[in-house]
Amino acid sequence: MKTWLQPPRLRVGERNETEHRHATWLELFYDLVFVVAISQLADNLSKDISWIGFSSFAALFVPVWWAWIGATFYANRFDTDNVIRRLLMGLQMLAVASMAVNIHHGLGETSVGFALSYAAARAVLVFEYLVAGWFVPEARQLTNQYAKGFSIGALLWVISVLTPPPFRFILWAVGLAIDFAAPLAITHIQRQLPPHPEHLPERFGLFTIIVLGEAVIAVVNGVSEMQWSGVSAVTAIFGFMTAFSLWWIYFENVEGSALETARTSGRIKILQVWLYIHLPLVIGLAATGVGVEHVVTSDTHLALPAADRWLICGSIALCYLSLAVLHRTGVIFKCKVRTRHRLFAFAGLMGIAIAGANLLPISVIAIIAMIGLIQVALDLYQGHPEEVKLKRI
Repeated sequence: MKTWLQPPRLRVGERNETEHRHATWLELFYDLVFVVAISQLADNLSKDISWIGFSSFAALFVPVWWAWIGATFYANRFDTDNVIRRLLMGLQMLAVASMAVNIHHGLGETSVGFALSYAAARAVLVFEYLVAGWFVPEARQLTNQYAKGFSIGALLWVISVLTPPPFRFILWAVGLAIDFAAPLAITHIQRQLPPHPEHLPERFGLFTIIVLGEAVIAVVNGVSEMQWSGVSAVTAIFGFMTAFSLWWIYFENVEGSALETARTSGRIKILQVWLYIHLPLVIGLAATGVGVEHVVTSDTHLALPAADRWLICGSIALCYLSLAVLHRTGVIFKCKVRTRHRLFAFAGLMGIAIAGANLLPISVIAIIAMIGLIQVALDLYQGHPEEVKLKRI
């Protein structure tokens, strides 16, 4: 029972550098509520795939993602399995579930509920940081700064419920900007306690799996809602190949060495790039699922509508552009060649979006799938990241 009652402890630093870290059962259970939230966001986008619809989808996606980021980074440094920690995680899950409930009209009639739910999730996180700082004096400077910045951001979300739109959403944006700036403002403090380089890539990988799952679900939903034909079946297969290739090129290249470098050299900018560039990546992946479903369910005899074409091409292009930045900066396998490959894929997809007005749905998804397969083939030709590193030595 003592282990259940022990206070938060520091899980990073020199004395813990050799400790192997993996996601706990509690963290995996916590992720389930985000599966629901992302599904609700995808459903929202599916009903309105215009530029306004996509902007609304992205605007609501950011606080959902940031709630997950907050819990993940806290767990990376201070996770301890005790009764209080489990109860606090349960409260955060309830807050995120409430966000999911209010997502459908999150920028309309349920915006008050969404704002209070997000503020509640952040309030629990602030409390956790204050408790951690109390019991871990060497981390108190870090925890106090986080608690201060996140408290101000959460307070603005609470105040926003007292103001009408659009001022309500301006306060949301300012609150998120403060939240995002909080880690950037204490880079010098983070150098002393960089996150665990093994645990963090695994957690980010798990979230990537969650959003990629939307693309697989989209294929299944699209096929189940239509009458089978040879063309529609092949279209669905191409949709699955698209998701599979994105999974391949991300997880083939993801590694913890960049974060290990951040830990040993104090180059916290690597960590910050890792964090913030994953936002457009996961937004693109989640939107890709919606785009695939729309392509699969489109009329096979008519050109793919412009909105559908821009959604599927733009979303995947955003993924490749994000991967190019991650490659170039060395957050994932640092390689100029693979950076160029991703940028070529980005350019090709944007070309289809701009010039593919007369293409049938199967033609669009086939070209996209081929681009993905070419990316995989190029990586295989170049070799596994570890093999490439050995050749460079």
